[in-house]
Amino acid sequence: MEELRKGLARIVSLIKREPIIDRVAVKKTLRELERELLKADVSPDLVLELTRKVEERVFKEDVPPGFSRRELLLRALYEELVNVLGGENKHELKVRKGGVLLLVGLQGSGKTTTAAKLALYYKKRGFKVGLICADNYRPGAYEQLSQLANSIGVEFYGLKGAPSVEVALNGVEALRAKGVELIIVDTAGRHKEEKDLLNEMKELVNSLKPDEVVLVLDATIGKRAGAQAEAFHKVAPLGSIILTKMDGSARGGGALAAVAKTGAKVIFIGVGEKLEELDPFDPPSFVSRLLGMGDLKSLVDRMRKAQLVAQPDALIRGRFTLLEFKQQLEGLSKMGPLRKILELLPGSYEITPELEKAGSENVKKWIAIMNSMTREELANPDTITRSRIIRIAKGSGTSTKDVKNLLTTYKRTQKLLRQLSRSRGGRLIPGI
Repeated sequence: MEELRKGLARIVSLIKREPIIDRVAVKKTLRELERELLKADVSPDLVLELTRKVEERVFKEDVPPGFSRRELLLRALYEELVNVLGGENKHELKVRKGGVLLLVGLQGSGKTTTAAKLALYYKKRGFKVGLICADNYRPGAYEQLSQLANSIGVEFYGLKGAPSVEVALNGVEALRAKGVELIIVDTAGRHKEEKDLLNEMKELVNSLKPDEVVLVLDATIGKRAGAQAEAFHKVAPLGSIILTKMDGSARGGGALAAVAKTGAKVIFIGVGEKLEELDPFDPPSFVSRLLGMGDLKSLVDRMRKAQLVAQPDALIRGRFTLLEFKQQLEGLSKMGPLRKILELLPGSYEITPELEKAGSENVKKWIAIMNSMTREELANPDTITRSRIIRIAKGSGTSTKDVKNLLTTYKRTQKLLRQLSRSRGGRLIPGI
């Protein structure tokens, strides 16, 4: 993966160095991106789809206020890579006390070691874990898993020479009798063409009824991982996938992309030979590391929040209504302290502690006041007369001074937002 990481980091550096982000610069960048992804064994159709989406977004989406098209390109690159590798959400195993996980996979994928890694991972999270060796085909499988279980201090069950289904069923019963809370069953390695072994796996699933079937795949097989995942899924519906050997393979990106395309969820990646080297797979964090920008996810988050704070259609219009102002305040109230919100706005702003406190206190009060207004008053604030101010104050449990303060703030905010739409810099006027 190091070669892929270096290649993608080089592309990010190229984006930063381009003097102007126009169509020529974007096409040049995307050609380099295609080259790196193809080298990493990502399938050509996925590569073309990804680069097409990035180019389309860069020139069709509005640039959030305070940001540049360069940052929009970085955001599109980041988000589309995340989508290719499984999406924004981090998926977790369905683990419960008394549960059973059945590990399946190709021979040589690192399944037995992964079983021990999983056992250690959940032992550290408070589970009493047990391992079952249901692989009576590979010489040394029993001894290997037994030694691994002993090294990490978890329970072990195995029975040499017995059928795999019998071993698994007896093992679950024996381990539960010892108070084991999570049972991990290691099975024989099998290939998608080995019909007898696949049928045995199906019988194991039907007999054990595990909480989840986990497919262990070697990342070095690259884009072929997708075909293997599909073959296993037809025999026994897969809950999750663990990709091993992600530390040394440039083809790991291809394996991740291929697996994600099947709709299966990667939940762990093996990043080394030590039993502690099993990481939960989080696509956004993984992509940030690949691109060599630890802060790229925060940039994307800031851009999304900036779009919430300042929606161009609503704010640049000549008449910015109280209804739109109310919608903005409701959005802002979900984002935290006023000082943090101002960090998202373009330019540099100064705010006193008194103003920050007043601003935070006023937001809830102002929303309550506007909730007491009619639709007509929100759409046409100029219609709010003295008698209406008195009615609104009574309805919201505030004073007429509070209502007048809101109307004054609204007018000042109108002016400020128009300035923001024309300039990247500015200072917050005290009292707004």
